[in-house]
Amino acid sequence: MTTRRFAFFLSAALCACPVLAAPAAPLALSIRTTDGAQFNLAALRGRWVIVNQWATWCGPCLREMPDISTYVQKHKAHVSAIGLAYDDISAGDLAAFLRKHPVRYPIAKVDLEHPPATLPEPQNLPSTYLVAPDGVVVKHFVGPVDAAKLDAAIAAARVLHKDWPAP
Repeated sequence: MTTRRFAFFLSAALCACPVLAAPAAPLALSIRTTDGAQFNLAALRGRWVIVNQWATWCGPCLREMPDISTYVQKHKAHVSAIGLAYDDISAGDLAAFLRKHPVRYPIAKVDLEHPPATLPEPQNLPSTYLVAPDGVVVKHFVGPVDAAKLDAAIAAARVLHKDWPAP
C-alpha cells in the first residue's frame, strides 16, 4: 500500500472512530427573562431543557408554543424550557404579545445586535435545542417541535445514558 493510500485510510478511520472524538461541551446560556429573572442553564443540570428560538411574526413558532408549554407542564419534574424571542419589538409589545399567547416557561427577548454567543443564530424559525441533563445539546430541531419529537429525541439519548430521567 502506498504511503498516500495508508494516510488516507488512517485519516478516514480516525475520523470515523467515536472514541477519539472530543466530547461535546455543556451549553452555557445565561439571559434575563421578560419577568426580570436571570435564566441560567447551568442551574438546571439534571433536567432536560428545551431551548426554543422563535419570533412573534413566525406562524409555525406560534403554533408550537402551546405544545412546548403543555410538554413542560406535563413533565415538570424533569423538563424545563426557555423561549428566546428573536424579535425587533419593544419589551412592552412583547409583554402584550405574551398576555395574548401565554406559555408556562420563561421567555427572554434576544438583543439582535448581541445575541447569545453560545448559540448559533437561527437561520430558520422555529429552531429548538434539546439539552440533556448533563448540559450537552443532544438534538437540534429546525421547524416546529411537538411531544412526539421531544419524546423520540429523549428516548434516543437515554439509550446511551440510562441514568438520565425519563420526562
